[in-house]
Amino acid sequence: MGVLAVAALGWVFFRPQPADANQRLFQGVSYHREARQSPRPLVIHVVKVDLRQPDISFLVTPANQEGETPLRARTTSRFLDDFNLQVAINGSGFTPWRSNTLLDYYPHTGDPIGPTGLAASKGNVYSQAVAGAPVLYISRTNQARFNTPSGRVYNAISGNVMLLEQGSIQPEPGGDLQPRTAVGLDRSGRTLILVVVDGRQPGYSQGVTLAELAQILLENGAFTAMNLDGGGSSTLVSKAANGRAKVLNSPIDQRIPGRERPVGNHLGIYADNLNRP
Repeated sequence: MGVLAVAALGWVFFRPQPADANQRLFQGVSYHREARQSPRPLVIHVVKVDLRQPDISFLVTPANQEGETPLRARTTSRFLDDFNLQVAINGSGFTPWRSNTLLDYYPHTGDPIGPTGLAASKGNVYSQAVAGAPVLYISRTNQARFNTPSGRVYNAISGNVMLLEQGSIQPEPGGDLQPRTAVGLDRSGRTLILVVVDGRQPGYSQGVTLAELAQILLENGAFTAMNLDGGGSSTLVSKAANGRAKVLNSPIDQRIPGRERPVGNHLGIYADNLNRP
């Protein structure tokens, strides 16, 4: 193995954690990054969105066809660029999916897929509810609720388990350490909280269990919260000064840090009226 290959492997497995950060991304949207060494190396990303800000609105990935596979896979960065958003995260689980090798995986960008659970974009419900799958509803006027829509369904995206109910952690302790993506609301329902925890990157960030993810949400002001698709799908992006997507976390697909996975749907945030389509 050559010197450059050894150096590359050293960066992947032993690269330093980033510094902690606090930043206002846009009016009504703040970003916090925290690096921890206990109980293991972790890098945690938290975005808080003030639902009362007049320039804030949301977009769940729109369907582009009817039927069992209403979506075409794309990365979270591509989603942000395609719809001129300010912030975006990956969303629901999806099918079909496989990840065997760099030459044998699905989906590629543009491949047909379907989200798991209820999904709606700007009033168009394009995937039906699945028993036991929680749902985040966001109305046209930014009324956000879990599992009960405020009026007619407008934007909706599904998770796989509730993490917090009435300020109480739901998952049992234990379980796998994974990269994770979650969404929560504060007690007043006025702040939407997005959390992404990097994982599968020894010495940098190893990931968390569901119960640990719930605790992180609780520490950051969430009162109710649900888990979204995680693992290699976990991605958080924001629009950079050059107008293009900037990946804020360290996603890992096919065991490659920084590689984004094409996923099904996403949750996007507009924070500037001038940039909406």
